[in-house]
Amino acid sequence: MTTLTKQPGPGLAAGGPQKPRKRGKTAAEFRGTGDLKIALFFIAPAMLGFVLFYLVPSIRGIYLSFTEYSILGDPEWIGTRNYERIAKDPLFWNALGVTTQYVIINIALQTALALGIALLMHRVAKSTLVRGALLMPYLMANVIAALLWFWMLDYQIGIVNQLIEWVGLPRVAFFGSEQWAIPTQALINTWRHMGYTALLIFAGLQAIPNSVYEAASIDGSRAVSTFWRITLPLLRPVLVLVLVVTVIGSFQVFDTVAVTTAGGPVNATRVLQFYIYQRAFNEQDFGYGSALAVILFVILALVAFIQMKFLRGNQSDLD
Repeated sequence: MTTLTKQPGPGLAAGGPQKPRKRGKTAAEFRGTGDLKIALFFIAPAMLGFVLFYLVPSIRGIYLSFTEYSILGDPEWIGTRNYERIAKDPLFWNALGVTTQYVIINIALQTALALGIALLMHRVAKSTLVRGALLMPYLMANVIAALLWFWMLDYQIGIVNQLIEWVGLPRVAFFGSEQWAIPTQALINTWRHMGYTALLIFAGLQAIPNSVYEAASIDGSRAVSTFWRITLPLLRPVLVLVLVVTVIGSFQVFDTVAVTTAGGPVNATRVLQFYIYQRAFNEQDFGYGSALAVILFVILALVAFIQMKFLRGNQSDLD
């Protein structure tokens, strides 16, 4: 009688089952691990700076907003009392209104002018020298730009008022009038930033394929119609990015106000950032100033979220 014996399979040795062999890493896996280490090495300085100069101060600022604290003593926990005081503070609501007025004027003018300049650079001004000259005001420090315009718009010796008087019009107190103070501040910062904003929009124009314009031309579309139906919709992601960046920057205006009007006349230019500085450093009320800063952070986060959500900044019509 023949006895059948079980032959060892591919996973069995003659002496019994063997442990599976460990598979070595492939060249792609080794390369991926190396790339990750290199990336972490280059990111580490920026991450360290972010943690030390942004994350840690932000966490401490949130903590201080629930305390009563001056630089001469230790923080004393008071809960939400600072926020309750802010809700009843007329200077806070005035600062918020003034800041909102500044943001609306600055964003409307800056975006419109920057869009027009970007279109001119795209269609007319091909010279690199001309495009570079648009960045000159942006390369100037905010304080220097503010002092320059403060001198030029001076009521007594300013060249602008001298020209206004020369054409037969009365002089204008640009920084001394409650009516003109905030629009003047907004115009100064519009002049300084519109070249940089125009370059961002110009980069978006460069990304639009020429084939789209060729198809529109074949269909008989005019320049104005092409702008509204093709250029503007395809620029939406870039415009949303520009709006988010400029709105956040406008809400944080400080140096122009500090070196020209210092919040005057009669609180007409006391923007929110300047009010935070006054309460925290001039009045040594760091707890209250921290609470104001937290509220400003929440406002900026909500504004950025609303812009990205409703303007669909993460979507492109080119897809």
